[in-house]
Amino acid sequence: MAALGGGLVALVLGIIGIIVWFGYFIKALQAGIPAMLILGGALAVYLGIEEIKDKKNTPDTFDNDTTALKNEIDSLKEEIKQMKAGGEDSDK
Repeated sequence: MAALGGGLVALVLGIIGIIVWFGYFIKALQAGIPAMLILGGALAVYLGIEEIKDKKNTPDTFDNDTTALKNEIDSLKEEIKQMKAGGEDSDK
């Protein structure tokens, strides 16, 4: 309940502040948006370069590994079925 009241007070004060200091708000946007675009663009370029490096360094053996794992899972499933079938016969 306190969070709701505090949120409403902050909302009202924020709206009043934007109305009273609208010129300063616009100047802050004019100063902040280009800086955020530069930083965001630099981050995107950095992450893109890192992704390219990761693709170059990653071996292409994942396809072979997944097929081997799938085969192992299938064989384990068959073993479990056989164990269940053997367990049912011993109960009788």
